[in-house]
Amino acid sequence: MNKLRSELQRLYFSRPAAQEGTGAAPAGLVGQDGTVRALVMALRRQPDWELLARVWQGVQAELDLPAPAIAVSGTDAMQLWFSLAEPITAAQAQAFLDGLRRRFLPEVDTRRLLLLPALDLQHAQPVPAAQAGMDNWSAFVAPDLAPVFGDTPWLDIPPNEEGQASLLRGIAVTKKAAFEAALQTLAGSAPVAQPLAPDAGGDPVRFLRRVMDDEGAPMALRIEAAKALLPYSGQRG
Repeated sequence: MNKLRSELQRLYFSRPAAQEGTGAAPAGLVGQDGTVRALVMALRRQPDWELLARVWQGVQAELDLPAPAIAVSGTDAMQLWFSLAEPITAAQAQAFLDGLRRRFLPEVDTRRLLLLPALDLQHAQPVPAAQAGMDNWSAFVAPDLAPVFGDTPWLDIPPNEEGQASLLRGIAVTKKAAFEAALQTLAGSAPVAQPLAPDAGGDPVRFLRRVMDDEGAPMALRIEAAKALLPYSGQRG
């Protein structure tokens, strides 16, 4: 395994590399059980780094989380890539990312923001990668170079693999406890900031009901919560 793939595996891939070559599907961003370790916030349509930098700086200064990696999509967006030590569901990922949006980018048109993975498990395209039908490349970029790509969020040539690996080498994985603490901090601005699962000390039925009943939560998230509650319809929260 080359250095770049090793760093991608460490940070974002859903399945240990040791399982590759056993006949199973290749490691990717979404696990076979639908869970993820990679969370991506993308700002499209004139992806101004000054806006996205609020999130990049805020998660470090206010939430005490490691800095996410910064990437250009190769098409129309700048991205923040968050790495988790423990996998979570798409609904939990959406709750966290929407909490960041509410806290740091409340005035930004939601149509400009792509929060991934989506509830249907659609995820970001690989980085770095050539863009089909174009000469552009997606790539991870250093924080001091991010403002340069505001009007042109792509590279015209393939990025150097060693350079990409070096950038990712400086990205730390977010531990489960730190992630849960960030969710609690986001409670005032994100309607679904609750413990991740029963083993995190929370009540899943109560959590899902709060999501379903919160008119400020994304409708798709409320629908998913309602579906998940069907087996518990006879219980009281």
